[in-house]
Amino acid sequence: MQPPFRAEHIGSLLRPRTLLELRGQFNAGSISRAALTEAENEAIADAAALQQRVGLKLATDGEFRRRSYHSFFYQQLGDIAIDTVAGADARGGGASGRADQPVAVIKSRVQWTHPINVDDYRYLSARTQALAKVTIPGPCALHFRGGDAAVLAHAYRDTDTFWSDTVEAFRRELTALYEAGCRYVQIDETAFAKFGDPDVQAALAARGDDWDALIDRYIDITNRVLRGLPNDLHIGMHLCRGNRGGQWHSEGSYDAVADRLFNALDIRFYFLEYDSPRAGTFTPLRLVPGHKSIVLGLVSTKTPELENKDVLKRRVEDATRFVDLDRLAVSPQCGFASVDTGNPVTQEAQEAKLTLVVELAQEIWGTA
Repeated sequence: MQPPFRAEHIGSLLRPRTLLELRGQFNAGSISRAALTEAENEAIADAAALQQRVGLKLATDGEFRRRSYHSFFYQQLGDIAIDTVAGADARGGGASGRADQPVAVIKSRVQWTHPINVDDYRYLSARTQALAKVTIPGPCALHFRGGDAAVLAHAYRDTDTFWSDTVEAFRRELTALYEAGCRYVQIDETAFAKFGDPDVQAALAARGDDWDALIDRYIDITNRVLRGLPNDLHIGMHLCRGNRGGQWHSEGSYDAVADRLFNALDIRFYFLEYDSPRAGTFTPLRLVPGHKSIVLGLVSTKTPELENKDVLKRRVEDATRFVDLDRLAVSPQCGFASVDTGNPVTQEAQEAKLTLVVELAQEIWGTA
């Protein structure tokens, strides 16, 4: 069976407390990089075992080497900060609610100089019998968090060069992963799911961006990244509305983007957040073409309460009004720790939710 699997998960897992403590010691200069790497390796091996234990057919490294899902990537492409709020490092709060939008600062050109995720892929794939999945940020995340103003403030004289640099960097990373043996990549896209939020639309307009035009630009850029890549490199896209310490960045349905998202974007399957009314109804799924699949993110990673399996089954049945059952799968709505401090759930709740996703898939489709 090829991805997406009937039971999926988005990528990040709660960091063990000891790993967080050691990372703090490393940042303070009291332990070596080698000591931190050894701790990361042990934690990743445990994470792979967890995913196998609950019955998943894929495995991620939990993003244990990253402080956040996108800063890790973009910081290796230049003098770039994508994770700041009012000049401070954004880490997320503990209470559920809307968090501040981070802002990008681009002080150098975007340049790929070495494989970013290849070593991590190799380490994980050697420690799991499942299909190793690598998660990377979307190519438009940097622009979305700063707009043309951030692009032109320090490093660029025109945006066309910025976009060409970005496309080249992502294509080189994806090619390096494929050559290393990776066959499953998830692009975490922070923009598309947020375009339906009136507050986000207003913020984009205030900085001089037409949100509707940005959709077309971002689709074009993403398609340029994907064009001509090997057909057996399975690439899905996760659409995120924000995930920091149980908080979120936006709300609104997929209606504003659905037609172009599903029909103009060269992505074969989508991980859609559907854990709360903030995501709207399943109605936009009527626009999904017959050759594409949808992973329904029905289980929340933001709260510790375990969802009712019968309720989830009814929700999947509701979605089949718009997409055939054989083109659906299930997952948590996002990762458990998009930043390293994680969401307000316990390790026990995390495992219970992953187990629930697997059991749900087995009872609906007969397989995870």
